Amino acid sequence: MRRARNFCAALALAALPAPAFAQEFPQVFDGLFGPTNVTQAPRRVVSLGYVAHDDLLALGVVPVGLRYWYGPYPQGVWPWAEAALRGESPEVLRGEISFERIALLDPDLIYAVSSGISAQEFRMLSRIAPTIASAPEYGAYNTPWDALALGIGRATGHAAEAQARIDAIRARFGEIRDAHPEWAGMTAVAATYSGGAPAVFLPGDARADVLINLGFRIPEALEPHRGESFYRELSPEDLAPMDADLILWIGGTAKAAEVAAMPLRPALRASRTGGEVWADELMAGALGHATLLSLPWVLDRLPAEIAAAADGDPLTKVPSAQAAGLIR
Repeated sequence: MRRARNFCAALALAALPAPAFAQEFPQVFDGLFGPTNVTQAPRRVVSLGYVAHDDLLALGVVPVGLRYWYGPYPQGVWPWAEAALRGESPEVLRGEISFERIALLDPDLIYAVSSGISAQEFRMLSRIAPTIASAPEYGAYNTPWDALALGIGRATGHAAEAQARIDAIRARFGEIRDAHPEWAGMTAVAATYSGGAPAVFLPGDARADVLINLGFRIPEALEPHRGESFYRELSPEDLAPMDADLILWIGGTAKAAEVAAMPLRPALRASRTGGEVWADELMAGALGHATLLSLPWVLDRLPAEIAAAADGDPLTKVPSAQAAGLIR
């Protein structure tokens, strides 16, 4: 089994363009604040990106420190990644960046992609250890999940495994699409509703991209807004832009009771046809993380919910929507 995995990883590496993901060191990373030179595979990594620790753990690298994002998990690691900690307890870094705490961890690499650090913070962190910031083409927070994973793989000497895991996730999306060719002709949105404010996630955000990668297309009314932001707020009096065959309601800050009571919700096509799926806090968190560990977790659970919701029969029970009280 190990030989087979190693062979697959070798094939994946061979398919990569050279020298972009070669594992020789040094490796140079182009960032928002200038290049970063990583001279050797690191042994002590501090993860400042809000989800980067997931990909490190997926590649067998337990960071010495990780950035807490949100959620009821004091260790900063959500359930799909807990086993990858292998019993270790990284320092959890909360709130504003503390240079003193990071220095005490004695890192030889600080991975700060999608962390929102400033130029001054980058300079301070770089005095502690080589610091990798987001690439200019993605900006402070918008690094795609696969680019994030590939960067982590290259920085830690695990590019082949990172590519193999990305390929496996892409293949899984393809298998699900092949099993549901009817989805290719359907529209879908990932949406939220909190405090009377509806919003939809746009292509480029993982919550929308998961639906697109499963074969759905976004409503035509949203097409002009591609690339504007990761989401778009809508008027409570005009939900037409989110009218679709399928709505994936993203929980967390949004409450199911608020969504169920939306005044114009009954007019939405998905509401009339039973085409609504509820992403509870755990599913919403997994979609928001969009990592090498959370995406397989999503793909193990979400497609069955979507299949029930997208069959066009309002009498088909969608377990997540029923549990949330969206349907009776």
